Amino acid sequence: MKVPFLDLKPQHQALRTEILAALAATYDATRFCLGKDVDDFEKSFSTLLGYPRTLGMNSGTSPLHAASVCGGFGPGDEIITTPFTFASSCWGISYVGATPVFVDIEPDTWCISPAAIARAITPRTKGIVVVHIFGQPARMDEIMALARQHKLFVVEDCAQAVGAQYRGQPVGLIGDCGTFSFYPTKNLGACGEGGAFVSRHAAVMDHAQLLRVHGSPKRYTHTEVGFNFRMDGFQGAVLNAKLPHLAAWTARRRTIAGKYLAGIRRPDVQLPVISADGESVWHQFTLLHPSRDALRVHLDKAGVGTEIIYPGPMHRQPCYASLGYQPGSLPVAESASARCVSLPLFPELTDAQVDHVIQSINSF
Repeated sequence: MKVPFLDLKPQHQALRTEILAALAATYDATRFCLGKDVDDFEKSFSTLLGYPRTLGMNSGTSPLHAASVCGGFGPGDEIITTPFTFASSCWGISYVGATPVFVDIEPDTWCISPAAIARAITPRTKGIVVVHIFGQPARMDEIMALARQHKLFVVEDCAQAVGAQYRGQPVGLIGDCGTFSFYPTKNLGACGEGGAFVSRHAAVMDHAQLLRVHGSPKRYTHTEVGFNFRMDGFQGAVLNAKLPHLAAWTARRRTIAGKYLAGIRRPDVQLPVISADGESVWHQFTLLHPSRDALRVHLDKAGVGTEIIYPGPMHRQPCYASLGYQPGSLPVAESASARCVSLPLFPELTDAQVDHVIQSINSF
């Protein structure tokens, strides 16, 4: 049996007529940059997921950049973040000239460790970028307690966590701002690039809205150096068509993850642990195995696709070599990167395919 790691075709085929009709309407009305489609998406996203306002942006990286500007990050500032993430989580820090300070992750959830954050705070620390990795919320109560104590600006990278909650609160509203990605492979994916910015602070939202369109409160007036972070109308139209299905897709992801957790029975496999305070949306189902590469070969022979997410932690990437992190400096993150393997997890997987993945792992 073939089980691809990810197959976007079934979802898009099921919604093809609806999405093409929406794109045609946007095309005929020439609503190409922001406009009604993006406005409608922002309102629906806010209503469905519990945000007071949403700003649609042109990628998942742009809101992270805007967040660093809104947080006042700049040269000489240290921003604490996780090394076990995709690179864009760090780019906003570097774009404004601040320094990322990488700290270790928790050994069971693989989210950033509050204890490690506490040890890394210095007089130069200005903020924290928290990543809700694989759809699992980080321990935000402890992180926010540290932020209040030291007056730090907290950015929540929710790129993999659309719809996730921590103690009943939607991720992105617990810190000072939250950022989302709608890259096609995400739980809510556009047909191209897209992202969003949210905040519980009206002033932060107003600032991000200004930054989104060239620092311009009105046409040809620029009160600060801004950016072109506008979401295009076509992506707004696609996301409007997909958003009503997000709850069902999330429920299916949780069902599949539950089957993996119950069915994989190997003493040498470390399965993900879900915090009692968090409600994961299972962007990825990642496990750890000491013979990860051999396991992947075995699964490939069984027709099961896998990926390594992430094979190299950010503190060991060449772009941050100047920061001086040595092998072994963040042992939990390095160990996770050396042992992690992600299994197929998308809503269109059949129960038979999920069972085949489980049987293939157990027979390794």
